[in-house]
Amino acid sequence: MQKSQFFDYIIVGNGLAGLQLAIAFAKDSFFKNKKIALIDKSTKSTNDKTWSFWEKGEGKWEAIIKNTWHQSIFYSSKKSKTLRLSPYSYKTIEAIDFYNYAKAIINNTNNITFIVEDVIKITDKNKTIVETKNNLYTSNHVFDSRLPKDFFLKSNNYSNIIQHFKGWTIETATPEFNLQQFTMMDYRLKDGEKTSFTYVLPFSKTKALVEFTYFTKEMVANTTYDKYLEKYISEILKIKSYKILATEHGRIPMSVFPFEKYSQKNITKIGTAGGWVKASTGYSFKNSEKKVKKLIENLKNNQSPSKNLINSKYKFYDKIFLKVLYDENEKGEWIFKNFYTKNSIETMFKFLDEDSNFFEEFKIMKSLFSFSFIKAFFKTLFP
Repeated sequence: MQKSQFFDYIIVGNGLAGLQLAIAFAKDSFFKNKKIALIDKSTKSTNDKTWSFWEKGEGKWEAIIKNTWHQSIFYSSKKSKTLRLSPYSYKTIEAIDFYNYAKAIINNTNNITFIVEDVIKITDKNKTIVETKNNLYTSNHVFDSRLPKDFFLKSNNYSNIIQHFKGWTIETATPEFNLQQFTMMDYRLKDGEKTSFTYVLPFSKTKALVEFTYFTKEMVANTTYDKYLEKYISEILKIKSYKILATEHGRIPMSVFPFEKYSQKNITKIGTAGGWVKASTGYSFKNSEKKVKKLIENLKNNQSPSKNLINSKYKFYDKIFLKVLYDENEKGEWIFKNFYTKNSIETMFKFLDEDSNFFEEFKIMKSLFSFSFIKAFFKTLFP
């Protein structure tokens, strides 16, 4: 074991949250004299996922946006609705482009260092100690993206849902896709009564990401995704000939587990481990951007980095939603059909962005009013 090396801040994990935080450090002159390290066993050199999000106008990621859409379509089993997204637009970013963009910014600094090692232990003492297989590092504060062990040990105490999916980027010989709109959710093909749907992002008239997605308590075999992807492409899209260019496969915890309670005086949990993934949707990209902005403000004001990162009101809403999906998973299509067909785009997106007012929240609740939600409300209020 070598002699320990000191950093003012250490970020453990070079995923979405860790790299967004490092970019924020790199771009803010307030931190130019701070010595910062990012520690991860991965070099983030593969395109392992796709992130999508909505926002108004141009944002801070325009240089790496792969595609933008101003219109979407939602399909229930029996009807469809076209969603005109103005004043929002829907954007997608490929992970490899984000990783390369982040590394280019960080490598252009003199005070931020990448360390490719596997973190095995973090101890919060006078100087927080980060232990890897080969070295010790000390720091004033550590930002840790590793899930707490209790999440796996105590997950049965919460209404945890897993968003799990497999997607194929396919290319067709003839024009098959409408480049002007993407498919938000398509419930015309489902796995029995489970909340399952297909999501389609067209990148050109002959190329698209087609993803079969579940919001369920349990996983399925890899071949199950393949079966539904093949069926959707052939029977719903009616495409007979195509080639698979790329595959992505993932699982995202949709959970109201109290991640924020695992931050300590000198260790702040970030990303999924900090509860930054929106529990009711699984969206994380813009959510992480907002959390990083607040975290940076807290540091500059000499406050706890985790102060006010979690909004308890919206976490309560998420608990009710997940309770319904957990107890009555077959209600998923009904929930999303009412959500997308009975509310305006601005009301929906402001609610999901946790920027809504009481009247907008009342509209959302009214559209979802049912005995299932009443039961979930009281079970959440009086567990």
